[in-house]
Amino acid sequence: MKIVIGSGSCGIAAGAHKVQTAFEAIIAEKGLNLSVEQTGCIGTCYLEPIVDVVDDAGKKITFVNVTTDDARRIIDDYVVAQKELADLQISLEDLTMIGKQKRIVLRNSGIIDPEQIDDYLAVDGYLAAKKCLTEMTPDAIIETVKVAGLKGRGGAGFPTWFKWDAAKKSPGTTKYMVCNADEGDPGAFMDRSVLESDPHALIEGMLIGAKAIGASEGIIYVRAEYPLAIVRLQNAIDQAREKGFLGDNLFETGFNFDLRIKAGAGAFVCGEETALIASLEGERGMPRLKPPFPAQKGYWNKPTNINNVETFANVPWIFRNGGDAYAALGTAESKGTKVFALTGKVKKGGLVEIPMGLTLHDVIFDIGGGIKADKAFKAVQMGGPSGGCIPASLLGTPIDYAEITKTGAIMGSGGMVVMDETTCMVDMARFFLDFTCKESCGKCTYCRVGTTRMLEILNRITRGEGRDGDIELLEELCYKIKDGSLCGLGQTAPNPVLTTIKYFRNEYEDHIYNHKCTAKSCKPLLTYTIDKEKCVGCGACKKNCPVTAITGEKKQVHEINQDICIKCGKCFTVCKFDSVIID
Repeated sequence: MKIVIGSGSCGIAAGAHKVQTAFEAIIAEKGLNLSVEQTGCIGTCYLEPIVDVVDDAGKKITFVNVTTDDARRIIDDYVVAQKELADLQISLEDLTMIGKQKRIVLRNSGIIDPEQIDDYLAVDGYLAAKKCLTEMTPDAIIETVKVAGLKGRGGAGFPTWFKWDAAKKSPGTTKYMVCNADEGDPGAFMDRSVLESDPHALIEGMLIGAKAIGASEGIIYVRAEYPLAIVRLQNAIDQAREKGFLGDNLFETGFNFDLRIKAGAGAFVCGEETALIASLEGERGMPRLKPPFPAQKGYWNKPTNINNVETFANVPWIFRNGGDAYAALGTAESKGTKVFALTGKVKKGGLVEIPMGLTLHDVIFDIGGGIKADKAFKAVQMGGPSGGCIPASLLGTPIDYAEITKTGAIMGSGGMVVMDETTCMVDMARFFLDFTCKESCGKCTYCRVGTTRMLEILNRITRGEGRDGDIELLEELCYKIKDGSLCGLGQTAPNPVLTTIKYFRNEYEDHIYNHKCTAKSCKPLLTYTIDKEKCVGCGACKKNCPVTAITGEKKQVHEINQDICIKCGKCFTVCKFDSVIID
């Protein structure tokens, strides 16, 4: 029997290491023949820390939201006394949520120990690489990926086989296989989870791609803010090299390929492939014009292929199960599965992997459990700062590259931020534009200056200082920035603004003309008043007001002086009688 503890970043942040220490101490105290092991994130981040108890026959019982006190209960009551612990076990609803998914990229997440290569080998790891290197030609490998219909999961959705084929056909004996693990979208953590939970899947996928294009060196560009991912990835590279899966004369075929990690400083623009290459070469991460494309002249002007983590993690499955099996999943234009980081105002946040073609409603409500506190769904932001907001009226939209693009958003790398009725869409657009404005490399005037001017306008609107014509000016700037920017950052930065104006124009108008925030979110536009019929004169609001804007004697009705009120909201927070009203 063994104890397996989820130890991805989400689990560790929730206390997994403390829980593991508690289990080890209790087992040692009782002299039990139990091992304590770790695994990665299964995706149900809202249930962490997660502990699996696996008996000798392989039967697994999952306990969720486990504390150090629960560890003793699990050992004493479940392991020793063999009693049920229904209050700690994962619910049928949560098991159903997991069961509705189709896991290819996340196939080993939460199952194997990411720091033990033998665990990966036990689930047929590196068999696909061996097949590709010993039995298949580069053309046959590329053809299989073409049949599978795998598109790049980094955001653009470009056919993977086409990029591999272009790099293969480019002249030269020195070629590079690069993984873009510079996951920078707010609310996105798909690639990080794969790196932490199943790093060998990435390595094997890159090895197969290297054989296809003829590359002898691979580089994984991962942001330095992912320390656990970097540690586990380096450990996996070292183990793969030791086992003979990286290095010279792999599988005695004469093919050589090795990997190294480059830790990036966290610039969002380095997610763009030419900016990433510049950073790899020691230059400032700034994009350049294309063509030539990286497949022609990339890293050190040599043919270079770049895919993201999720794209590579699909590859071993494709070669173990066949391109046709992968193509059977999804839609006619979008094959396979897609991993999403489901965050925001959703009940069951975490990672979900679903076949392409399910609707947004399926993911948010059937898998994600719906909206927190059962509030009304308002919108979902897809594609991060480069994406857009999709309203409730389009919840039936299939998750497909073309269908999502029609809404004004993009699939992106897989961030899915859910918003409810309390979210101000003007402020949401301001938040994402503030991000892209700060992350602009400054090379393009339209991006550098245009996003700054847009942000200034949005800041004014959310402060209640909007002017007639601001909406039209924002739209004009959006289209000029899209047309005048060099790379994808500037070309897509206006998307959150354009989609919120398209679907929530009334909120912009309320801010500008009525000086009201429909969602009651923008503090400068709020008015706090006291309901005289409900106020009991307890004085809590008066006591907590930092500017003495509230007057009234004890046990008498209080009032708020609007000329003094700074709209901090403390009176609303402390009132226990619902007598403070926000308008």
